[in-house]
Amino acid sequence: MSNKKKFLTNILQLVILLGLGIFCIWFSFRGLSSDDYAMIRESASGVNNAKGWLFLSLSILAGAASHFVRSLRSRLLLEPLNYKVRVSSAFYSVMVCYLANLAVPRLGEVLRCTFLQRYENVPFQKTLGTIVTERVLDLACWLLLLICALLLNTAILSQLIVDKANNITLGQWFELKFLTLLHNYWIYIIIVIATLLIYFTRHFWKKVALLAKLKNVILEIWQGVISIKDLKHPWLFLLYTLLLWFLYFMGTFICFFAFDYLAPLGPMPAFSVLAFGTIGFMVTQGGLGAYPLMVAGILILYGVDYNAGLAAGWVGWSVQSAMVIIFGIASLILASIAFRKKSEVTDNK
Repeated sequence: MSNKKKFLTNILQLVILLGLGIFCIWFSFRGLSSDDYAMIRESASGVNNAKGWLFLSLSILAGAASHFVRSLRSRLLLEPLNYKVRVSSAFYSVMVCYLANLAVPRLGEVLRCTFLQRYENVPFQKTLGTIVTERVLDLACWLLLLICALLLNTAILSQLIVDKANNITLGQWFELKFLTLLHNYWIYIIIVIATLLIYFTRHFWKKVALLAKLKNVILEIWQGVISIKDLKHPWLFLLYTLLLWFLYFMGTFICFFAFDYLAPLGPMPAFSVLAFGTIGFMVTQGGLGAYPLMVAGILILYGVDYNAGLAAGWVGWSVQSAMVIIFGIASLILASIAFRKKSEVTDNK
């Protein structure tokens, strides 16, 4: 792909992600009354006290600690390639990556590779390969997390009223639909015909770009998972991975205690917010609009008012974004100072 085409593709991706974020913001606030806006402001301002700021600060520290653990884990991936990166450089590169991704999608990965190439003499392609492995493993971990959240919330979801007129819950609605399909013989005919068509046209489906890409993604996930066995310290890598996601959870859970209406809920809602809220960061630029909307939707299941949940979502998003900006800029400054000192020492020898 030419540089011009790649640039236009990045711009188009940025416009789409920002557009989705703006749409999510509009969707979040559409139809709200002045009383609703007043409640959102009141819910958000509820953290404007010593207790609230304390827990928000602890949430920021948990988020920063998770990125530090990520940097420690990334060093393990470079060890088999015979590159020993300093802990400080690894952490700075991770924070610069997240900072850049707030502005332009996927720019952070490029800058992270460039950063380590400049400060640690690690070839660009070598770092890029380890980042791909990290992303694949993170995707696998998140999918596992999502499945756990769905299973743990089955009871709550099944009790959700979807038809107020007939007082039908979501579980009852699915049961009715399932029984209707079970007694519809056309379904069995369609399944048999579709199976035969797929079998006899299997060579054609192998050539479909989207399906081929999906197959490659699945293979990459599997290869990324089994590549752990080739590391010098595979168990340490797994420990860092577990600690990384635990800190993600703690950052979310601690933030709950900044709100009087979320503190009594316990860890389960925080776990669900982490699992489903991550989707918000996937679909829009930096989670703009989508993350607060996902948080509000999840908290409704636990009896939290939509407006209050939306306020908590925006505060949580702001805290995470502020953490990335603060530590990202600090990393740029500290890395520059360290590099200058290193250059002066080298010149004096």
